[in-house]
Amino acid sequence: MSFAALAQAPDRRLTEAWLLCLVVVITLGGDAATGLSMQGRLPTGFTTFAAAIGALALIAHLAVRRWAARADPLLLPLALLLTGLGLVLMRRLDITYVAEPRLHMTPAGDGQLMWTVIGVAACVGVLVVLRDHRWLQRYIYLMMAVALVLLMAPAFSSADQFGAKRWIMLGPLSVQPGEFVKIMIAVFFAGYLTVNRDALALSGRRVLGMRLPPGRQLGPIAAIWVLSLLVLVFERDLGTSLIFFGLFVIMLYMATERTSWVVCGLLMAVVGAMVVGSIEPHVHGRVVAWQHPMDAFTAAGRAAGVSNQLGQALFSFGSGGITGSGLGQGHPELVGFAGNSDFILTTVGEELGLTGVMAVLLLYGLLAQRAFHAALLSRDPFGKLLATGLAGALVLQVFVVTGGVTGLIPLTGKALPFLAKGGSSMVANWLMVALLIRISDTAQRRREPAAPNGRAESAGAPGRRVFSRAG
Repeated sequence: MSFAALAQAPDRRLTEAWLLCLVVVITLGGDAATGLSMQGRLPTGFTTFAAAIGALALIAHLAVRRWAARADPLLLPLALLLTGLGLVLMRRLDITYVAEPRLHMTPAGDGQLMWTVIGVAACVGVLVVLRDHRWLQRYIYLMMAVALVLLMAPAFSSADQFGAKRWIMLGPLSVQPGEFVKIMIAVFFAGYLTVNRDALALSGRRVLGMRLPPGRQLGPIAAIWVLSLLVLVFERDLGTSLIFFGLFVIMLYMATERTSWVVCGLLMAVVGAMVVGSIEPHVHGRVVAWQHPMDAFTAAGRAAGVSNQLGQALFSFGSGGITGSGLGQGHPELVGFAGNSDFILTTVGEELGLTGVMAVLLLYGLLAQRAFHAALLSRDPFGKLLATGLAGALVLQVFVVTGGVTGLIPLTGKALPFLAKGGSSMVANWLMVALLIRISDTAQRRREPAAPNGRAESAGAPGRRVFSRAG
């Protein structure tokens, strides 16, 4: 091991430590500014909140320093910054919910902080137990079996909230298994495609300039398509269905580099969505609300039961303008369930404006970019595909949520990663961060052994193919 390689790990962790300090300052500054603008004093429980955020940053940093010393220094700060921003927004909404009982909204900030602690603890646990991400490749079929059970379980559950069945009730707790399923499915697809990517990439007939997959190789994508439609029909969960199928198509393309898979996937997704949207009442209602968001404010729309959530969200974004009204100076509580759903983004749009929304989206983009960077550095195909799949799942979920609340696509009801309320979502997303940290650490360790010239080896120049079909 070269001296430069040995010196690199402390530098990475020092960078991470300074970034985490900045994250803590931003989070606490936002919470303090909210309380001062709304109440003229620091918000209730500010000291406890500050201690919790500081402790989470310190514990997570020490865990990465101890068990993943060469991991990307941006992954942890980005995840904690998004989480902290979500907590600040929820605590801001809680002030209004407590002051106005007529809204009939339960404060969610304290509960989300508890789930954040659990999520960070799960992240640390994965780093301690999982020393090599390739260990997961041994259990891909077991994970897929568990994922299918969890995916279909809500269809047989009595939990039917807001028109969709995506929760399992465990006593007083509700669990959203779809958040954990996306990670299990990414692990399975990574293992399956690692073994079968040559057959998927090299076979098939060429039609109109594209090499179409053969029938027997088209079977897996057809099975995934049917399963995603079943989720959409029986659970009325448009978001999970889109993420589930889209993730498979993304990973297929990354493994095979064949555009025919993307074309087939897009055609099947469009056909399936059109069929289910026309026959399933709940999905059809969301499509109608998306096509005519302002009908909810007319007498005919109210009589037809058109949801007004999208219309309220558009008004909220419009009132925010470029720079927003300022933390605590808007009225995001007028958007139904803003503090308890994906509409938390409307609070960003109203009080931080277009600038704040773009900053949040850039944070998600940077987190996904670091995941793709870990995939490029990784030398084993399983690690490459797993990091790509996790990044793809993150991007897809951000897209379906942001597109829904801004009117680009119909509402899906999925939680915005790290930002929106949801214990299952918070824990699952921190598990995803743990896997990315592990993949990044392993990839960096394998490219640092000294080369014959005494310098650290390079994993490849930019632009190099992710996979070698000869490999």
